[in-house]
Amino acid sequence: MSRSVYVTGIGRGDGRQVVELGIMELLTRQVERVGVFRPLSHGDRDPVVELLRGRFRLGRPAAPAIGMSYAEAAALQAERGSDELVARLVDRFHRVAREYRAVLVMGTDYADTGLPAELALNARLANEFGAVVLPVVSGRGEDAEQLVAEVRNAHHAYTSLGCDVIATIANRVRSEAALEAARTLGRHLPEPVFVIPEEPALAAPTVAQVAEAVGATVLLGDQTGMARDVRGFVFGGASLPTFLNAMTEGCMVVTPGDRADLVVGALAAHSSGATPVAGVLLTLGLNPGEQTMRLAHRLAPGTPVLSVPGGSFPTAAELFDLEGKLTAATPRKAEIALGLFEKHVDTAVLTDRLSVVRTDRVTPMMFEHQLIERARADRRRLVLPEGTEERVLRAAEVLLRRNVCDLTLLGEDTTIRRKAGELGLDLPLLATDEVAGDPSAATARIVDPQDSPLRERFAEVYAKLRAHRGVTYELAYDVVTDVSYFGTLMVHEGLADGMVSGAEHSTAATIRPAFEIIRTKPGAAIVSSVFFMCLADRVLVYGDCAVNPDPDAAQLADIAIQSAATAAQFGVEPRIAMLSYSTGTSGTGADVDKVREATELVRTLRPDLKAEGPIQYDAAVEPTVAAAKLPGSEVAGQATVLIFPDLNTGNNTYKAVQRSAGAVAVGPVLQGLRKPVNDLSRGALVQDIVNTVAITAVQAQQHRPAAGRPAEA
Repeated sequence: MSRSVYVTGIGRGDGRQVVELGIMELLTRQVERVGVFRPLSHGDRDPVVELLRGRFRLGRPAAPAIGMSYAEAAALQAERGSDELVARLVDRFHRVAREYRAVLVMGTDYADTGLPAELALNARLANEFGAVVLPVVSGRGEDAEQLVAEVRNAHHAYTSLGCDVIATIANRVRSEAALEAARTLGRHLPEPVFVIPEEPALAAPTVAQVAEAVGATVLLGDQTGMARDVRGFVFGGASLPTFLNAMTEGCMVVTPGDRADLVVGALAAHSSGATPVAGVLLTLGLNPGEQTMRLAHRLAPGTPVLSVPGGSFPTAAELFDLEGKLTAATPRKAEIALGLFEKHVDTAVLTDRLSVVRTDRVTPMMFEHQLIERARADRRRLVLPEGTEERVLRAAEVLLRRNVCDLTLLGEDTTIRRKAGELGLDLPLLATDEVAGDPSAATARIVDPQDSPLRERFAEVYAKLRAHRGVTYELAYDVVTDVSYFGTLMVHEGLADGMVSGAEHSTAATIRPAFEIIRTKPGAAIVSSVFFMCLADRVLVYGDCAVNPDPDAAQLADIAIQSAATAAQFGVEPRIAMLSYSTGTSGTGADVDKVREATELVRTLRPDLKAEGPIQYDAAVEPTVAAAKLPGSEVAGQATVLIFPDLNTGNNTYKAVQRSAGAVAVGPVLQGLRKPVNDLSRGALVQDIVNTVAITAVQAQQHRPAAGRPAEA
């Protein structure tokens, strides 16, 4: 039987998509199969359903996630009555619910639905579905007294109709007085009240959404540019100096198409970093000449330039009430929404009230959630040497929004700020000696190795560490300006708790400084690596797929023991399979003998660990094969830590599984170093970087007690 949560409202404009995302996040932390159901929708494809599907990798259910359209529902209700409408929706809900352990149900949106008594319909559906109810109230434009009344009314409306209300959320609250009043009210209601403030970045439409709303033609701009947030509109008609003074950060410039001076001036201001703009919207159907457009492209590559046939006034009327929407095409907004939800809702209390029984299995989504939660619980400072790289900056925004860790970005200050502005990112960037305003909020600090006062200190440290290799202070003074060396030295000197690099640099460039400076920890024979392979239904640990080309038996045993420890550290129960091309005693030869010897060493050194080997991959992970080849084994068929005999086998296998099975490969995660340094694939996605940084932050928690923070650089 599934546990269902019905998120609903009392009117339009409550922005409940933020809550729906947050609840989905909580549910997927608890159980491995979570479904989505929208009883009524405006079309066959619902943008929020598609967003949740993509964000949480839900896949397609056997039954449709949408009950029926509002038009179909209105016609059915008029013809055959409310009971028939409810009966059909209940039937369609249960077709979905039987497939899942929990279901998020999204109520009606009160937007031109054609349905009478909409609130009562939501309440009845929730009761018929057997779902707990989470009402969301809009706080936009409400003062403290009005908001308190709205929350009370929502709570009374649903409880009086027999609903099991687990909490009420006031969303999009602007006034500080209203925030405090709603929190106070929570102490006088039987259920908690959570208050989420208005977030301008969510209300801001993207350039793509502006283009769609006004039917604009895209003259210039790439996908990244079209995804920028439009934080305001500046209408150009004045002279260029006056116009430039009126521009605001993240604005969209709206000007007649024959004002080439304003177009070029706005893009020049953007390119210089003076005032980053979201884009330019040309009116009256007039487009600048070819020479102007070429100059525009060279000034600000990727920045959108749009054109509409109408004049500035009718265009302004269309833009006046335009708001951003959370869709599958706006993943950045989804991350902002999740960060907002987690910051202002007591997720521990709400999870407890959801009463969903946690599963024992660790699914990929649970693994990612646990990473974020553990990193956030004891925040660390990590250094990202590739501070000007687009994916790194986008990942930094996600990490800071979700309060995962504090960051140090290496690079030239102006370049990083300009790049962040061009990408439309909201990063709380601090200069080297700037003090953070709110210590409870994660921040990013910029450090430029070229002119940092740490350069001389690091040169002395590096020269001393490498003196046996003939490294002088003068040579070290040049070496430490390399961002990989500078970042590694920050970790070595306690100015950062860990480092993640490799989006632009090779694995060798990332880990060589770690080998030279940080070195192996006591008890570790070698530095090795693992990948967390997030498959559709489980998480496996692969080692070593990135560092050691041909380990001998003793090294292979060390890799296995380290990999088991890493797996356990991240919630994967270690059952070690020492892989080979034969299983048990069926094969002979030097390669098989090496694995057999390594397995015996693991059993001798760590008798508490479950280890099997030699064993073939299929016998390690498939129970039916294991029953035939190694009956009675504690590991065969259920291995979680798979140790490859050499780098050639491991690297090719992880890539084959990643590409052919659609697995998410998180890593390589280095193990055996005194302090955590981790490498990225140069093809890493933003989410890969987020996951790797979170892993490194959790590793860092093991290297230093919670008390105290690293010194600021």
